[in-house]
Amino acid sequence: MLPDATLSKRSWSLLFASLLLLIHFAASRRDFPIAHADANMLDIAISGGRVMDPESGLDAIRNVGIRDGKIVEITDKPLDGKQTIDARGLVVAPGFIDLHEHGQEPRNYEFQAHDGVTTSLELEVGVADIDSWYAQREGKALINYGASVGHIPVRMAVMHDPGKFLPHGDAAHRAASPEEVEQIRAAIEKGLQRGALAVGMGINYTAGASHAEIVEVFKVAAAYHASVHVHLRYAGMKEPTSGLAAIEEVIAAAASTGAPLHVVHITSMGLKDTPRLIAMVEGAREQGLDVTTEAYPYPAASTAIESAVFDPGWQEAEGITYKDLQWAQTGERLTAESFEKYRKQGGLVVIFSIPESAVREALANPIVMVASDGSVITGPKVHPRGQGTFCRVLGRYVREEKVLDLMTALRKMTLMPAQRLEKRAPVFQSKGRIRVGADADITIFNPDTVIDKATFEDPLQFSAGISYVLVNGVPVVKDGVTASGVFPGKGARAPASE
Repeated sequence: MLPDATLSKRSWSLLFASLLLLIHFAASRRDFPIAHADANMLDIAISGGRVMDPESGLDAIRNVGIRDGKIVEITDKPLDGKQTIDARGLVVAPGFIDLHEHGQEPRNYEFQAHDGVTTSLELEVGVADIDSWYAQREGKALINYGASVGHIPVRMAVMHDPGKFLPHGDAAHRAASPEEVEQIRAAIEKGLQRGALAVGMGINYTAGASHAEIVEVFKVAAAYHASVHVHLRYAGMKEPTSGLAAIEEVIAAAASTGAPLHVVHITSMGLKDTPRLIAMVEGAREQGLDVTTEAYPYPAASTAIESAVFDPGWQEAEGITYKDLQWAQTGERLTAESFEKYRKQGGLVVIFSIPESAVREALANPIVMVASDGSVITGPKVHPRGQGTFCRVLGRYVREEKVLDLMTALRKMTLMPAQRLEKRAPVFQSKGRIRVGADADITIFNPDTVIDKATFEDPLQFSAGISYVLVNGVPVVKDGVTASGVFPGKGARAPASE
């Protein structure tokens, strides 16, 4: 009898079935290198946090799954990921969106990340060259960034003003000729065509700009459905150059052109009259106008001492004097002599002019957003708002003083800023929310300890209580420490129309 060199048909069937069972068992284990298993695994699972979403009203313990920079799951069931963040006892919120931050530099971005900000926007002053500005930051930013096309820098370019950031020559003080107005209008239109998020305008800094010039800029913005982010022409209560008169100017321009209007830092323009200015915004909204506003949680403003803000009459207009100004380089309070010296030199001053009652009034009002108006860090005594705005609201005004509740505060920092921009820039439809499909821009903080640490005396300090910050699904703050070597920030931009 010959040796049996082949297996019977039945033996082959048993062997094949056993092999299939072995493969199925191995594939069910996480350490088995099957491609489809890895592809479906979450990049990050945020476990057991108090998830708060201002859009849906969700406020519950949930687990959040993230893959490819997006939120893909929100559930009360356990989730597994390549990384797991234990968020028990912490709030999981949309990343904060700052509509008003001048310090668009790496150092500012780090301070902002530690304040919970995931998207930082220069919308008041803006920039003249949109393409160049975005290109300079691509692949180099810790957090998301974006800009408006600015009336100020465009006017400076057209009128050959010697100022660097704010004008102090012709662009500040001289009326533009008809030809110059046309050049300004054309440059702003080009910026909008190239994807600027909005139009920036600081009429207080361009005192020579006529009402007609301002209306022309509003007309361009309206044609591109772009909001105009305005620093009003006047501040304070002295008529006829009051904050109330100034807000009348831009509400009229918005009403006549159809351009959306956003009034920046309403407290520093209204001062004691802030409730009246907010009432003007509320009234315009009730009449169907698209008008919004913002404030920062500090009793002081800050700007360049060489700017038109400090042209003769500033003391009477704002009800302050030299001793109410703090030089950012040294922290010294100014005198008449040092004011003249530094005005010739140029630089930042902190201006103690805003009543605490105005701050509380603005934060308590549900239509007023939170924005920092942070500055480029040029000295050791800069205003602390660029480093601590958002945590100051959460710690002092929500937890300690109960001026507003936590969900309302988060709405002012996340959903409302996103909604301000999303009609022109659809990218913001996926920001400011914790929902499936949204960008994984997420801030995780301890509601019991979150607080600003930056002060007027020592402003360059990270806020406390921010445990994790994720930008497009990448942690940039981990256990309260800046992550190294990561630059997940992306340019937030409107679609180009050329």
